[in-house]
Amino acid sequence: MEETLTYSVVTPARNEADNLRRLAASMDAQTARPTTWLIVDNGSTDDTFDVARQLAAERPWARAVFAEGESSPTRGGPVARAFSAGVEQLGDEPDIVVKVDADVSFEEDYFERLLERFSADPTLGIAGGTCYELEAGEWKPRFATGNRVRGAQRAYRWRCYLDVIPLENRPGWDGIDEMRAAARGWRSTSYADLVFFHHRILGKRDQSRWRRLFEVGRAAHYTGYRPSYLLLRSLFKARKELAALALVGGYATAAARREPRCEDEMAREYLRRQQSLRQVPTRAREALGRRA
Repeated sequence: MEETLTYSVVTPARNEADNLRRLAASMDAQTARPTTWLIVDNGSTDDTFDVARQLAAERPWARAVFAEGESSPTRGGPVARAFSAGVEQLGDEPDIVVKVDADVSFEEDYFERLLERFSADPTLGIAGGTCYELEAGEWKPRFATGNRVRGAQRAYRWRCYLDVIPLENRPGWDGIDEMRAAARGWRSTSYADLVFFHHRILGKRDQSRWRRLFEVGRAAHYTGYRPSYLLLRSLFKARKELAALALVGGYATAAARREPRCEDEMAREYLRRQQSLRQVPTRAREALGRRA
């Protein structure tokens, strides 16, 4: 008989008033509701916190807090820091803790089915569904490679979460934690049959798509990407988006400046094994949604 697991959700939110209402409706519809839904205001300049308090007042299982404590708003900061601050305020330790961005929604049995995956596999440390985004009026999947779980929705087994903290307060944090988890024996995966909807295209808030991908390239240098793999990744993405070439620029700039690298050697070695030339065909199939 499979174990019944508990879960809590933490939602970092900065200027997300409209999105929070849609997410709340999605949470209400879940066949398996969380023990706690904690909405963490991360320095909003609109009425996000007022909306969060209203939503919490209507749901006994929801709370609204500020990122640095229940009475001290911030100017905004790295989303990983806001998420970590929320986890610290959960109180009771759940079996599973889930980061959920405000701009997503789910099928009604999403969390029930996700918990079943954790219950069936005690080695599963980080998991999530497949991200769908609206393109030309049609919801289309955005496939992940390797063990990648989208940052917009990622669930941690509590014991795995303790193994990967503190989370990095920098771009790429949601890849580094997976590297740390894998190096310590945990499995991470995204499930094709679990669907969540991302209502804002990745990077939409950024002033420049080129600039954003430049910073992703810098983050790849920090995490320890193989230069050959980064180049292949950039060229693969550039088939549809020329701005992907900025990945190479960001990586090269970081290397030339001798910017620091992730200090977790076990995690870096795991990443390099995943990016060996032997693994490139597998990564390419995964990017196209053709997992084995």
